[in-house]
Amino acid sequence: MDLEEYLGHLRTGRPVEAGSPAHQFMHGVSQEALQLTAVLNQGYHTPEEIRGLFSQIIGKPVDDSFTLFPPFYTDCGKNIRVGKHVFINMGCKFQDQGGIDIGDGVLIGHNVVLATLNHNLDPNRRGDMIPAAIRIGKNVWIGSNATLLPGVHIGDGAVVAAGAVVCRDVPPNTVVGGVPARILKGIDL
Repeated sequence: MDLEEYLGHLRTGRPVEAGSPAHQFMHGVSQEALQLTAVLNQGYHTPEEIRGLFSQIIGKPVDDSFTLFPPFYTDCGKNIRVGKHVFINMGCKFQDQGGIDIGDGVLIGHNVVLATLNHNLDPNRRGDMIPAAIRIGKNVWIGSNATLLPGVHIGDGAVVAAGAVVCRDVPPNTVVGGVPARILKGIDL
């Protein structure tokens, strides 16, 4: 299995069965991500160096407008897409096997968790993982300590309040908050 075959499997949403070739490949990809994030998170790096290291982590270049404040953590990295003028604050954790798509102008606060894998509910298959992409639209603001769960889509212009746990899609130009997150209000434009 190579990276493209692995990512193709994840994009289908089919489970990654425990012990399967995809599961074994996942562990190899994780080791590379852990190594690169350890470099990123150790010592000071200029913004240009951070963009270079993040580009290595995700396997594609990021725009010069991209900003990241380490530390940053991911256990894959290769299934992240980042638009222009994106800001990711300190302490974020991206579990991106299922795919994370971040639109232009997105602001992500401290300690945000983006999780794209669920485990099988059947105790006999609990080691199997089920990927589902997270899609974040343009000009979204995700507050500190928010958690986005597998498969959610955040509409353009939305705000996810600090500490929210998002388990459902968020409509454009709305503010959501709470556990589980619910719509608190619309944003007048």
